[in-house]
Amino acid sequence: MNSKSSFRGLPSVDKVISDKCIQDLNDQYSHETIVDVTRQYLEGLRVSLSQGNPCPSFADITEEIASQIESLSTVGPRPVINATGVIIHTNLGRSPLSADAVVAMKTVSEGYTNLEIDLENGKRGSRNVHVEQLLCQLTGSEDALVVNNNASAVLLTLSSLCKRKEVIVSRGHAVEIGGKFRIPDVMRQSGAKLVEVGTTNKTYLTDYEEAITPKTAALLRVHSSNFKVIGFTEEVNIEEMVKLGEWYGVIVLDDLGSGCLLDTTQYGLGNEPRPQDSIAVGTGLAMFSGDKLLGGPQAGIIVGQKHLMDKLKKHPLARAVRIDKTRLAALSATLIHYLKGEATEKIPVWRMIATPLNEIEKRAQKWSDQIGNLATTAPGESTVGGGSLPGSTLPTRLVVIKIPANRKVQDLAQELRKQPFPVVCRIERSSLILDLRTVLPEEDSSLLQALSTVLK
Repeated sequence: MNSKSSFRGLPSVDKVISDKCIQDLNDQYSHETIVDVTRQYLEGLRVSLSQGNPCPSFADITEEIASQIESLSTVGPRPVINATGVIIHTNLGRSPLSADAVVAMKTVSEGYTNLEIDLENGKRGSRNVHVEQLLCQLTGSEDALVVNNNASAVLLTLSSLCKRKEVIVSRGHAVEIGGKFRIPDVMRQSGAKLVEVGTTNKTYLTDYEEAITPKTAALLRVHSSNFKVIGFTEEVNIEEMVKLGEWYGVIVLDDLGSGCLLDTTQYGLGNEPRPQDSIAVGTGLAMFSGDKLLGGPQAGIIVGQKHLMDKLKKHPLARAVRIDKTRLAALSATLIHYLKGEATEKIPVWRMIATPLNEIEKRAQKWSDQIGNLATTAPGESTVGGGSLPGSTLPTRLVVIKIPANRKVQDLAQELRKQPFPVVCRIERSSLILDLRTVLPEEDSSLLQALSTVLK
């Protein structure tokens, strides 16, 4: 069929919206919405036809337009089951919240709250009071501030304390994290001047000392959250930096990245720096995320010395990056888990990390038995992910699904993602790989149901 005859097969907007398939949507969507989606689809189809592609049937056109209209009312993001073995999976929303944190978010969303009012005297208050005391108690800091995310925390800190001044950073710490977020770029945006010292693999205390001038505002340590340099290396620890800063009267700032309050070495992982350890040696301000190893909502947390925090709280940028009431409530509930010593029982990422291998092995065998002949179990390794503990893994037990000869593994993985409760897993060679460490026990029945449907 030539392009002219293809274009003749293209229906008008009026003909499409008069079809019963589209008319059935009139009670749910406005006329303007239906017309707009129809026009956009037909315009895209016109471009496709001009490129020599065939024209779909009228039934296919109306069905696709109806599908696009209905997709507009699908609430997103959707819950999914993470069977990848990556505990803090950035593409899957990082840390799932505890049940208490979810309840806290729901509670403050349903009505008015005392977000910024002092119920004792009836006057306006600060939203940070809801977590300040908890953070000070858990980290030993004098004061605390919570903003939108850790990138905001770093930007606010540098803008408030270091504008038009120098900040000394090791070349090994001038890092890039996800989304091309680079420390040099953040420094430039804040108005501070980056002074790099040392080399990529080796930086000594004397490198920092020799770079200090009357224009130096701070020494900045940046934790290499998502990569690891091994071999011929040398790094200055935070305690040495603090002593040097005190000698020269220079602030020391610590960008911890993930934000971990527990000792990761107890669970067979590498050592992740903790904010309480940084504060204990005298760091001016420490900054970290709320939605990684802390296991809470997206947030940027700043703890440290009160006289420095006062400057941050007065800076105009503090309002632009402030946290909302729902995440503030979730963060409060998450921090209370740590205060009560129940983090490994209540916070999902810590439940996953702390789960003994023998428990995972029992569940894996149970899964395999229920799935049948296509399933076997195999040893494997889970990773923490989310820019935390690169190179550290946890032993796990995998369920391996062998794909029948008449099926494609990619198609089955896609079908799993299309289930009412989507399942995201790994593909290795011609098998589907399911890692039980990142699947909470309460999700087992939904996952097995999805597998049963797909494998039929």
